[in-house]
Amino acid sequence: MADQKNLVEHITPMDTDFAQWYTDVVKKAQLIDYTSVKGCYILRPYAYALWEHMQGILDGMFKATGHENVYMPLFIPESLLQKEKDHVVGFAPEVAWVTHGGSEELEERMCIRPTSEVLFCEHYAHVVSSWRDLPKLYNQWCSVVRWEKTTRPFLRHREFLWQEGHTAHATAEEAQEETLRMLGVYADFLENTLAIPVLQGPKTRSETFAGAVATYAVEAMMHDGRGLQAGTSHYFGDGFARAFDIQYTDKNNQLQYVHQTSWGVSTRMISGIIMVHGDDSGLKLPPAVAPVQVAVIPVAGHKPGVIEAAEALTAKLCAAGLRAKIDAGDQSPGWKFAEHEMRGVPLRCEIGPKDIENNQCVLVRRDNRVKAFVSLDAAPDTAKALLSEIRDGMFAATKAHRDARIYDALTGDAFWEAAAKPGFVRSMWCGADACEETVKAKTGMKSRCLPFDQTPIGDTCPICGGPGKHVLYWGQQY
Repeated sequence: MADQKNLVEHITPMDTDFAQWYTDVVKKAQLIDYTSVKGCYILRPYAYALWEHMQGILDGMFKATGHENVYMPLFIPESLLQKEKDHVVGFAPEVAWVTHGGSEELEERMCIRPTSEVLFCEHYAHVVSSWRDLPKLYNQWCSVVRWEKTTRPFLRHREFLWQEGHTAHATAEEAQEETLRMLGVYADFLENTLAIPVLQGPKTRSETFAGAVATYAVEAMMHDGRGLQAGTSHYFGDGFARAFDIQYTDKNNQLQYVHQTSWGVSTRMISGIIMVHGDDSGLKLPPAVAPVQVAVIPVAGHKPGVIEAAEALTAKLCAAGLRAKIDAGDQSPGWKFAEHEMRGVPLRCEIGPKDIENNQCVLVRRDNRVKAFVSLDAAPDTAKALLSEIRDGMFAATKAHRDARIYDALTGDAFWEAAAKPGFVRSMWCGADACEETVKAKTGMKSRCLPFDQTPIGDTCPICGGPGKHVLYWGQQY
């Protein structure tokens, strides 16, 4: 029997201190370790495996829509970064600079990429000359550096992993279509793979990405009611093309500027998984990306034949295409149950002497802890079916939680009352930056997005009393 001190450590209840709960889960689930550089974190094997599964699924979705992977340099010369002024201003506070190579001072300082728009633009200017060269549908998996003042695991790193898509098109219409198509890919992935419901739509002018004509976002609500911008897709128009002289000869032998897009998601999505699905016992991982989908736990493993039966069952589950892993350690079964619950394993499979006698095992769902007694022969198929049900159950639960915390506000009093509650406020908006600034100053809330469904919910903007022109979601954010 394992020493009682080795039992799973206590996790702060999420409704007592959500921030501490998050930190507890990140550390005790062995996702992150800290380094000597503030804001630069180690992704431990469990977290990196989670990212690998997310990356693999997304990469397949990108390739299915015609995109190719490339890799751009880590360093950007200052003169190149300065070519698009709005873009530079937007990133200037977060840029990390390299000034020396070895012991010698560089003739021109280099920034460590905070994003790669200018590198792609330089490349496109070299390789695009004719309409036959278009479209360019590129994606890059890499790390970027942004010198954040306030950092937090997965939410804000000074260095983090992401993908950034960059495409060039012959017409504005094609580029706009690409922008929305990739937003749809993100929404599909978040909802159907990660079981995270999202709102979709353009950002307001003040929240538009530096250098973009329009920015579209997928917005998720965390358990505590705060919003998380889970991914963005940007339409650049021909602004970058003019700055970098990216022109092509069209079918009429006329010179035209290309129209561009950019879109990206990052390891920040892992924080969304934690904060949307987690509970007081720890993580709940969506089955499609869980590093271990089924944890096989021998019960009374010291008795003859139990470990061997558990190993055979694990092999059978793996042969069926499931990510199954046996836990044959010397801790008690109760310790193991709690440990694998804390690490978010979607399905637990228990097998002991009585189960072996009855040619069965016990499958326990992480999302609702419901048990099922299943024959060993049917275990792989039943496990697959349960994993699908777990994804559906997780999505339904999180959507219900989110929808219950979206408040419609038609008047000023209703708006300020709703703004004091955890969740999102939906209201009409006049379109003025001043109203956004007023809301932020009074409540700390920012605009989340303008939903694609713009069916009016009222006539006036509750902030200023003017005509309500747009439906807008507001909320606190991470």
